[in-house]
Amino acid sequence: MHLYQHLCREKNEYTLSKQFLRSGTSIGANLAKSECAMSKKDFLAKVYIALKECNETLYWLELLYDTDYLHPEEYKSMYADCKELQKMLSATTRTLQTQLVSKK
Repeated sequence: MHLYQHLCREKNEYTLSKQFLRSGTSIGANLAKSECAMSKKDFLAKVYIALKECNETLYWLELLYDTDYLHPEEYKSMYADCKELQKMLSATTRTLQTQLVSKK
């Protein structure tokens, strides 16, 4: 959210930053929803949506960097954090899928 505010105030950039804000906050929102999942399958679905939103967030970060709205240091830091989150969400979805398949 701070990046969105910075890009709007300092760079007058509203389109890419809004998309970045939406996908980035959707990750947390879907993980919050997953805590109230009715089943493992429902939990997996919510975590998988968070993973897809994480991938989209990486895309918007790359576009912001490629269009010179982010300095290399800002980009590298946020990209590394998002990639780490992507790896965790990917591992979680793989583990859950394996568990669901083995119970059949």
